[in-house]
Amino acid sequence: MITLTPTHKKRLLIVMLIILGTGTAAALGLTAFSKNLLYFFSPSQIKAGEAPIDRSIRIGGMVQAGSVHKNQHDLAIQFVVTDYEHSIPVDYTGILPDLFREGQGIIAIGKMQTDGRFLANEVLAKHDENYMPPEVAATLKNPPTSPQKSEHTLP
Repeated sequence: MITLTPTHKKRLLIVMLIILGTGTAAALGLTAFSKNLLYFFSPSQIKAGEAPIDRSIRIGGMVQAGSVHKNQHDLAIQFVVTDYEHSIPVDYTGILPDLFREGQGIIAIGKMQTDGRFLANEVLAKHDENYMPPEVAATLKNPPTSPQKSEHTLP
């Protein structure tokens, strides 16, 4: 049996407290980091039920032709984001980027609603007309040469 002197006990206690403190700090840091992540989802992934309802996410795709409807009394706008397989209706209130238009690749940040609509609090579009966000480009599969009607159209 090993007997520890008072000095060894004190050193062991200090080492254990340092390890415990470092572990606690790392756990708190990782928890805060994971809560602030914004995961990206395509309309197809959302339709498959992969997107959470209760947290902020990013959705990306192309603004469907003929789907942009602006409210004349305020800054409310509705449009549809598509990846040419599935479409998600988006509601946004605010000022859109200058280059936002139909057929443009965009990323919207917000939350999915229980009714299947996406409530955006920010809409991003890039200044270069040839640019497409990498996440959007990766999710678009065989875009059609002419605009297609989607399962979601707004009145």
